[in-house]
Amino acid sequence: MRMTPLAEATEPDGQGPIPNKPLLAGGEAPFSGPWGPLPTGGLVLQEQSRQFQARSPRSCQNAVLKVFNLSLEIVTSAIRNTAMSRFAILSALLSASSLATSAEPDVATSLVGATAGPENEIPASLTCAEEQIVVGGCDPNDVVSCATNCNLFKDNSKEPGYLLDKHVGVNANLLAFEKAELWVPRIEEFSKCTGASIRLQYNRGEDYMATDIIDDVGVDDGGGAGIFDAYIVQAPWLPPVYKGLKSLSEFISMDDKYINFYDINQASRAAVSFDGSVRALPLDADYIALGWRQDVFEKYASQYEEMYGEPLKVPDTIEELVDVSEKLNGKFDYNNDGIADWGFCLTPQTNYFQAFLAPILQTHLHACDIVDGKKVCDGLHTGQNIFFDVDTFEPLIHNEGYRHAVELYWRFIRASNCQVQTAAGEKCDRKTAFKTGRCAGVLSMPGTMTNLLKEGGKYAPPPEVRMDAEVLSEGGYWGRRKIFPGSRMVIDWNKPGQPLVECNDEICPLSRNSINYAPFFAEGGESYALNGQQSKPAATAAMWDLFTWFATLPVGEVPLAGTYRKSQLEPEAIDALAEKWDNRVMADDLNAVLQEYFKDKDEGGNPVQDLFIIGFPDYNEALDTELHKKLLLADVSDGGLFNKSDPSKSLDPVKDKEVFDMLYNGFIKNLEKKFSTIHNKYGGALSQLSLWRGALGVTPVKSKDDICADLLASDVASFDRLDCINQVSLEALCQVLESDVEDYKPGTCSDNNNKAIIAIIALCSVVGAGLLVGISWYAYRRYLTYQHIRKAHEQLMEATLNEAIRALHQLDYPLHLIRGDEFSEEGKLMRHEVLREWRYAGSLIANVCAWVVSPSIIYPAGNTHKLTVLDSLSDVDAFVAAGKHVVFFSHQWTSFTLPDPSCIQYDTMVLALKDLVKRNGWDESLKDVFVWVDFSSIPQANPSTQNLAIRSLAAYASSATYFIIVAPDTPHADLDDNCDFDTYQKRMWCRAEQCCHLLRNGMEGMYLKTGANNPLTPVKNDHFVDSLHVFDGELTCCRLEHKGLASCDRQSLVIPLLGLYGELIRAAADGRKGGNADSLQAVEAFLSEIDSRQEEVFPRTFKRVMWRKNKRVIEEVVLFGDLIERMRAKAESGTLEYNEDMGAATASTNSSDFIRHGASDFLRHGVVHGGMSNSQKNGVHIETAVGSL
Repeated sequence: MRMTPLAEATEPDGQGPIPNKPLLAGGEAPFSGPWGPLPTGGLVLQEQSRQFQARSPRSCQNAVLKVFNLSLEIVTSAIRNTAMSRFAILSALLSASSLATSAEPDVATSLVGATAGPENEIPASLTCAEEQIVVGGCDPNDVVSCATNCNLFKDNSKEPGYLLDKHVGVNANLLAFEKAELWVPRIEEFSKCTGASIRLQYNRGEDYMATDIIDDVGVDDGGGAGIFDAYIVQAPWLPPVYKGLKSLSEFISMDDKYINFYDINQASRAAVSFDGSVRALPLDADYIALGWRQDVFEKYASQYEEMYGEPLKVPDTIEELVDVSEKLNGKFDYNNDGIADWGFCLTPQTNYFQAFLAPILQTHLHACDIVDGKKVCDGLHTGQNIFFDVDTFEPLIHNEGYRHAVELYWRFIRASNCQVQTAAGEKCDRKTAFKTGRCAGVLSMPGTMTNLLKEGGKYAPPPEVRMDAEVLSEGGYWGRRKIFPGSRMVIDWNKPGQPLVECNDEICPLSRNSINYAPFFAEGGESYALNGQQSKPAATAAMWDLFTWFATLPVGEVPLAGTYRKSQLEPEAIDALAEKWDNRVMADDLNAVLQEYFKDKDEGGNPVQDLFIIGFPDYNEALDTELHKKLLLADVSDGGLFNKSDPSKSLDPVKDKEVFDMLYNGFIKNLEKKFSTIHNKYGGALSQLSLWRGALGVTPVKSKDDICADLLASDVASFDRLDCINQVSLEALCQVLESDVEDYKPGTCSDNNNKAIIAIIALCSVVGAGLLVGISWYAYRRYLTYQHIRKAHEQLMEATLNEAIRALHQLDYPLHLIRGDEFSEEGKLMRHEVLREWRYAGSLIANVCAWVVSPSIIYPAGNTHKLTVLDSLSDVDAFVAAGKHVVFFSHQWTSFTLPDPSCIQYDTMVLALKDLVKRNGWDESLKDVFVWVDFSSIPQANPSTQNLAIRSLAAYASSATYFIIVAPDTPHADLDDNCDFDTYQKRMWCRAEQCCHLLRNGMEGMYLKTGANNPLTPVKNDHFVDSLHVFDGELTCCRLEHKGLASCDRQSLVIPLLGLYGELIRAAADGRKGGNADSLQAVEAFLSEIDSRQEEVFPRTFKRVMWRKNKRVIEEVVLFGDLIERMRAKAESGTLEYNEDMGAATASTNSSDFIRHGASDFLRHGVVHGGMSNSQKNGVHIETAVGSL
């Protein structure tokens, strides 16, 4: 069974084996060429082949020996043709390797030097860990070939190919969420040059990436799993983990000639900078822009002017945008379908509302000064933003500007596609609306905007619903792009009450024509980041070189990259873009937009940053819910502004001012309340304020204590609201803020002074006496400490024993089973959440499909209510007593993300189930057989409940009436390896499941099924010997050297196995008393094996490899210690006590009513969980998918 999906999904990172035995290395050769001596007639290769066969494991031989055979022919050819370069031979060998291993290409992993083998973690075609044979990198003597692959930088200050073989043998893992075909050629080129093995792993998708990064990096200074060396990230995901990411500032300073960091636009740089250090390297930018249709504006220009007495022009301000959209709405038929069309279109999202808000709230990021007669705003950070006050963390929603933005945005929505789509109960969607030709323009992010405006774009209106052929002159184009409009009305932050005023040069120092522009960079775009805690230096260096190289390439050659640098706006770059798009107008429009958006602070740039703090999705969801779902798009009958039956009668901010005011005030109140809840969820408002200041780069940098001290002196209400009293010591602040402290809490400083004087006098008076009794006191304290430690140790040991006993009698998470007939009809292993009963009401049911999507299998929406739930072990006993059979399927996962993508194991399980039914003469409808299998019976979506279920795994396995090992020969979907019974038996968790079952049930109910054509067979009599040796099995956490983990999985098995051992000892004693010779013989066989090899079965200690502060540490850790001896003594003395109601009371040895569920003659010890008779008397209610028992 696979216990840690993320850990299984990758290879270990860092430096691999050092190449000390090249494949072509050999002695002096009688032949020579321009590149040096050749191996003697291939004899060296033949000898290496013989040695390799003698010493190497078969798993490595199979893949590499084929390469040797083909290599002999290649070398022989080379001997005859001395003009053949060494690089050519290496290339041929690589090709031979590919042919020999018959690897199929795969976008994610089939990369030169990037597809790792299952055991060595290095591609079999490139490296065998046993022999340290490397065929990769470049031959420095082959200038032409190496220059082709290794001329990574355009600059001539370094020799072409200076990265030759720089990272040979280094393995590095990269985690990404979005697939891109360009990864394959780029990583191939990099690997051929440097010799590095870069493995690219895709996660489940963008929605999961933030959580996956947290799991791998860890939060703040705490370590995570540490599996990956680098990540593709978005800025909102960085705040929780930035302290665990590598600071790139030093790297950039060394390689800025190539990185050219300040060529990256100001907003993207800010998005990846925290507390003054750079934590990621941007590769694109996301922002809001305006799209408009030139055919519409030209076609109706004269009619518009006649109707309204003003020209129809593309809006420069948000006020104009709303006005033009309202005036176009319902007046003209753009697509000639006989229906009047809309103004501008959108998809109502928080980022589009924030684009309206940005030019109202943010006028300049930095303080301004007059330089050479011109105003330059590049001084200290003003703290301006659109979310929270940087001194108090109050939400910036209590001002006239916020209301002005809401009113404009609401008016814009009313004139958009929403008036039809929302009213019809559909999603208001710019993509579906714009392609109909009914929109005069659109709001969008850059990538989607291109697909909206480009001829033939995914969301573009086709020619038949446009008018460009009719109205546009030659060279004109219908789909245009423009910077998002600014605002003539802004907040004056320097006046009390922060009023909404007209923009002028003093208030808006960066304005043009009294218009304040502030482009909103939503989400910050994508970036590269390096693991700064667990990654090995060699892997970090390789990934940095890869990213550095990417920074020098044209944007079209870099995976996932967009336009994000000022140099990408040079004329030649725009020319190239125009050629790529075959559209000069679109390229020039994009250039005009980005010339404005990419302005630096000394150029008058005023970009607005998104909310990059912990909980970004929650804050976003709160705003979306309160603004869109409950106010703007909610029907008037539900307390909203939208009249869905007649959108023209929706509430107006002016005409319906009283009602609008009431609803708006309710929106603000609810939003503030939700924000406060989110603050508390993520460590409190003070902690979030500190993060927000760091994300914005506000200077001077303040600690939490500094923030609170300033608030005590200036804003006591905020001091209390941020709970600063629990952050700072008032007594400590007396030295610098005595009057403020006394005002806040009178007497604090004077009492503190008096206490200090008294303390000094007391100290002087006791010094002499203290010297006399010091030695005696020290000796006494040492004795007390020893006694305390000894007592604490005994209490800990006793608590551990009690917990082991408790674990046998309680389930931390209910047992979930699938009825046999329904299991056999599913067609594949089904996810737990799909099968379970859905207990919630309302529209949530319709949304369940959002989180049951697997990377390669899409499950149906909702659930199927096919799980039988047993809440306690006494319920399990009653269930079995009612004639039901519980079958535990144990298997090995054959993919990193899915248990059985090929369905080979599932098909084998179904056949095994039917074989078991026939063998025992049960009802062949399978309705009396219930299945436990990990993917279906353990929660997959919620890590917390999943952990509870894993803690109950021993109880699940031991409570099953039958245990079937399913181990057909199955190819692993992500590794070049087959899974079978041998690989199954090597896994520690698989052994643990077996051990938990057989220690309580014996072996008679244990079976093995190794394929569809192989019979269901009982396990061999000596099978228990391997199964008992649980800790000889392999663990992923150990293979990864516990990077980012606080403990080893071995330690989690101590409690369940210790308890089962105690039950085994007690059962043996009961068997001797009861005279049950047959059952006693099986128990004694187990105990004999354990006693003879106790140190192997239950090791006292084990060697654990950990990584701390980038250092590999080997330490000896206590595992069982003397717990086995203690448990044996406890069991033999008859004191294995457990009472379900009181926690500890009656001795389990007092009960002799052992129930044997299943056909086993093994002494069924400890089955009565809480008393079978009571369960029967009380009529235990067992919930199933089809009724009750």
